[in-house]
Amino acid sequence: MKIPHVVGPVDQIPFGEGRAFGIDGEQVAVFRLRDGTLRAVSAVCPHKGGPIADGTIDQRVVMCPLHQHSFELETGCSTTGAKPLRTYEVFADEGQNIVVIP
Repeated sequence: MKIPHVVGPVDQIPFGEGRAFGIDGEQVAVFRLRDGTLRAVSAVCPHKGGPIADGTIDQRVVMCPLHQHSFELETGCSTTGAKPLRTYEVFADEGQNIVVIP
């Protein structure tokens, strides 16, 4: 059974940025896109362990800040040949808190 995790208010993530959260022993990067959409992927780059939450994003991809591997935010698939990131279901509840389902 998948247990939802509330990680805090949506406002803690500025538009166009991401933050990493520890959930069930895993690091999860949650991004708040410029249109307010939330996306969540594993927070550690499979290439060399880079901090994905610190990467540059647009509406579609995140780029690892260490070696510029990029990943689709919706699917986790790499656009540069790296192994994929795990994706997570994420949404804002009625209280505007971020909820991540591993």
